[in-house]
Amino acid sequence: MISTWVSVIAMLAAFVNGDRKDAVTQPCATVQTSSSVVALGSPVTATCVIRDDCPLATGQAVRIEWRLNDRSVPDSFVANESSRISQVVLQSFNDTRAVLTCCTQGPSAVILGGVEIRAGYPPSAPENLYCLTNLTTPSTISCRWDPGQRETHLLTKYSLHTHIRDSNENFTYKLLPGKHRYTIPRSDFVFFSEMEIYVKVTNELGETTSDPVVLEPVSAAKFDPPKILSIQAIPRRYGCLTLRWALSQHQTWMQAARLNLEVRMRTTDHGQWSEQITALNRVRATKSVDQCRLLHGTRYISQIRVRYQQSPWSEWSSSQSGVTLESAPTGRLDSWVKTSGDQMHKQRNIHLFWKPSKQFHANSQNVSYVVSLQKGEKGQVCVTVGNYCSFQLPAKAKKVYLSAVNAAGKSTPTEVRIYTPKAHSALLGDIVITPYDDRSLLVRWTGLDSSALTGYVVEWRPLLQTDPSFVGFDIVDRNQSSLIITGSFEPYKPYGISVYPRFKDGIGLPQTANAYARQKAPSMAPKMRIKKTWQSHVELTWDEIPLDQRNGIIQSYSVFYWAQKGPVHVVNAKPDERRVLLKDLNNRLLYDAFMMVSTLGGNYNGSVIHFGVEPFDAVAVVMIAISSCVALSLMVICLAMTCFSKHKRLKMRLWPIVPDPANSSIRKWSSESLQESLRTSDSEEPNPVFLTHLSFLDLHMTMTKEKDDLFLSDPEDTSDLGESICGSPFIPGYSGTNSDSVPYATVICSSPCSSPPSKDCHVYLRSESTQPLLETEEAFTPKCYQIIPSDRMMKREQCFFGPCPNDEVEGEADIVWNEFPFLRALAMNEPHND
Repeated sequence: MISTWVSVIAMLAAFVNGDRKDAVTQPCATVQTSSSVVALGSPVTATCVIRDDCPLATGQAVRIEWRLNDRSVPDSFVANESSRISQVVLQSFNDTRAVLTCCTQGPSAVILGGVEIRAGYPPSAPENLYCLTNLTTPSTISCRWDPGQRETHLLTKYSLHTHIRDSNENFTYKLLPGKHRYTIPRSDFVFFSEMEIYVKVTNELGETTSDPVVLEPVSAAKFDPPKILSIQAIPRRYGCLTLRWALSQHQTWMQAARLNLEVRMRTTDHGQWSEQITALNRVRATKSVDQCRLLHGTRYISQIRVRYQQSPWSEWSSSQSGVTLESAPTGRLDSWVKTSGDQMHKQRNIHLFWKPSKQFHANSQNVSYVVSLQKGEKGQVCVTVGNYCSFQLPAKAKKVYLSAVNAAGKSTPTEVRIYTPKAHSALLGDIVITPYDDRSLLVRWTGLDSSALTGYVVEWRPLLQTDPSFVGFDIVDRNQSSLIITGSFEPYKPYGISVYPRFKDGIGLPQTANAYARQKAPSMAPKMRIKKTWQSHVELTWDEIPLDQRNGIIQSYSVFYWAQKGPVHVVNAKPDERRVLLKDLNNRLLYDAFMMVSTLGGNYNGSVIHFGVEPFDAVAVVMIAISSCVALSLMVICLAMTCFSKHKRLKMRLWPIVPDPANSSIRKWSSESLQESLRTSDSEEPNPVFLTHLSFLDLHMTMTKEKDDLFLSDPEDTSDLGESICGSPFIPGYSGTNSDSVPYATVICSSPCSSPPSKDCHVYLRSESTQPLLETEEAFTPKCYQIIPSDRMMKREQCFFGPCPNDEVEGEADIVWNEFPFLRALAMNEPHND
């Protein structure tokens, strides 16, 4: 294409500049190169020769310029031999395809001639030649290979060559460009004759071949998966099965050939095939195969595959199963006992778990387990086909015996000791559980440093299952602090895992944690509720997520809330709190909120709720009322304490001592009881006590002296002596009154009333009572009272009630003053004239 373009340009230039007829036939110059196809990076030499009849060179000198595509070649690479010949040397040709032209120099350059040069690499040998024979109809041999690692940038051709050695026949198969596989038809090969196969590749820079493959077509055949006809137990041979098998119907003609066979087997309770594969060489399909050294009474699932000599293995056949002959169980059982109750009770509850040990063989498909108190058949407490049993034992029982039983016999009993739980210290640190893979968990713990420690028991159970048969356990050594537990752990389901320390005399307290084999986001988020609101605070609460909806261990609860067109705030709560407090809220705005629940496997967002804050709510009222009540209570307590500290003074003011009115008559004042009250001791005589001060009750209403002095107006009326005394005009601060409430007076006698009158006057003390005196049974006429000064040296006489007696009747006056010493004491309030 490019060569044609160069020729056309050269002819057009000749037609414009000179003879049109000659220009149409041939160009003005000829460009010659060492090769039009060169290796990339190799040097290229080109020569431009101008023809003598070229119109551009007639009668004038021509200067030649070289161009590679549209780029000028530097002068250093050009060597001009004459005006009609020019040569250029390219030290390294790095273009895969380019046009080299020679042109005239000048402002309007004219192409005189040119040549196309292509560059690339020689082909590299094909690699990984592989041929496979297909035995199905129609039978063929398919071969494929990998091209060379380096691109040639040139047109490369592939061909497949075969050579049958026995018949000396050769076959060549040409391939389309870019094809790297070919299928040889059945007519061009013989199954049991060796043949040589190789691939040849060529391009303009050279050719090469792959390494040859020598094979017998049948040895390169991949057989169809065989089939197992039957698996049966061999009579009187324990642990042996015989397999009958055959090739597929398309390879039945190979029945007589000797083939290689592999057999793999597994028990029904194992999900993975055994790594040990039985290989059998040069067997015939018509002959059965025996498999021995198997467990007794165990169902096995088997698969087989075949090949011929070194051919590829066929795919595994479909599975078939068979059961070996039964025998009595052998080996011991691993057990785990949990006890409730103590020695004080007559019966203890026993929960016994067991599982086969590594040495145990059930040797049967139908196995039951017997727990008994003795090694024999007597004293059976439990018979079950499971791996768990619960029963009661007397408190004195120390051990039981566990045996496996099938139709062929009974295993040797395993002794199980019954330990009472001990209150030993728990593990020194919490257990840590991490997923190990999809079917196992890694449990790590901190061991105890105790000489009585014998080991640990690791127990696990699905938390969503209550059936004890789902409980699993492992027993580990005392020096071990981690364990990989393997089982059918379901993803997103919770499991409880406990580690118990075992001591010589019992089982210690466990450490327990929950774990997940795989986690994801929870299936739901709890619904938030507003518990209480007050002023600018809101408390939100929620219920715990159901265990079957968590899908992992809850890491946190995050509450997002915001006001309208406001920023979003976040409050985080710990997994065990289930409450948050939103603070500093505006009571004039409405808020939206939702909860995000997080696990290690993801997050789940709950629904949005709307709420607002009241400026003054019931909670605030209650708080204010409580505060007020507390303050009032404190005031009452303080007042009560003050009152009790001043008990006697307040009692006299608020509750004065009121004497019995029935005994308030003046007639009874000089009783013996008064004398006794003045007696300091049994041997002493009553001490005379004189009144030195009287206090009177001021009355609000004033009256005239005539109305107040009742004794003057009615000498026979003596029912209210106190009032008469208070109303006396001789009393300082007197103000008359009609009130019926006047103070009593208490009289302290110096001698009994029945004794003869003494020279000393009676002493009267004022009572604190404000109640009126009752009328006495006998009215009496008051007499003159004698005023006794404090120094007892002077004697003055004054009459308060009625006319005073004459001085000559001195003896009678003395008698009157002795009988009424109280009235004599009232004279003390009168100022002395001395």
